[in-house]
Amino acid sequence: MGEFEHKFVQTNGIRMHLHEAGSGFPVVFCHGFPELWYSWRHQMRALAAAGLRVIAPDQRGYGETDCPLPIEAYSMRNLVADLSGMLDALKIDQCVLVGHDWGGAVIWNAALMIPDRVARVVGINTPFMPRVDDRALGPSARTAMKPTELMRQMAAGNFHYVLYFQDPGVAEAELDKNVRRTLSAFYQEPPPGDPAAFKDTVPGVFGPAGGGLLDRLPDAPNGKFLSEADFEVFAKGFERTGFRGGLNWYRNIDRNWEESAHLEQRVSQPALMITAEKDIVLRPSMAEGMEKWVPKLRQTVLIRGCGHWTQQEKPAEVNAALLDFLSDLK
Repeated sequence: MGEFEHKFVQTNGIRMHLHEAGSGFPVVFCHGFPELWYSWRHQMRALAAAGLRVIAPDQRGYGETDCPLPIEAYSMRNLVADLSGMLDALKIDQCVLVGHDWGGAVIWNAALMIPDRVARVVGINTPFMPRVDDRALGPSARTAMKPTELMRQMAAGNFHYVLYFQDPGVAEAELDKNVRRTLSAFYQEPPPGDPAAFKDTVPGVFGPAGGGLLDRLPDAPNGKFLSEADFEVFAKGFERTGFRGGLNWYRNIDRNWEESAHLEQRVSQPALMITAEKDIVLRPSMAEGMEKWVPKLRQTVLIRGCGHWTQQEKPAEVNAALLDFLSDLK
């Protein structure tokens, strides 16, 4: 990892670990679950070579960044404040934010919460999803449901992985038992067959109720997009921390919904959306109509044959889309 500068900064009451490279306009990359700063290695190399300053932190609860104990410490308010404080520590006034999976949720919320710090936003797989409440639904609508209530309704008694993650200690006991088996189960190639075959299934639902998650995921080598050395970086990171920090992000989804009631659901910054054809949870169809809330959405790029781990599975395609979107920034 000698090609990237490794450092720690103090932000929002925690010590945050990050890597950076290059000079020029800053681009900050936010990873998802279960990942690390290292997920962005391909993009960091390409953008630094193009004259941009690239920064990728281990987010709160991951890698070498602090992992506070309270569940509420992982609210979206704190995750966005972590980025704001990191920018202060690095003496950066404004940056581009790029996020994948949960990192995508963070960057869209940062665009709403700290708009003066965010020049542009790029969502990878994770679209902007507006908060639905009674004001949006109209006076005759029933009370809007919390996200977990909506998931329970959609799951219809089946196993929903986000609901499984809600009880503290349950998922940790399963996922921490054998970190390498857990990561190999997650880091798989995209599912075979026509993506249209998944259109009638409920995102997040993996079979009937009962049991844990890993029995529903492949017990197979990790995807070809990771070399043995790449996999070791992730394995050693999660063997040190376990999965508690990342799981606590999921345990704040209702709190995040409640705390976002005051925010205008409008992203004013120029934006790019990158979707993956074979992501069966964050499906391309979820980004349809996004320009209603993101009026400066310049483009939606669909990456064919790609599963969930987009920036690692198809780095050339992701890099090309990013470089095109950022070509006028130096």
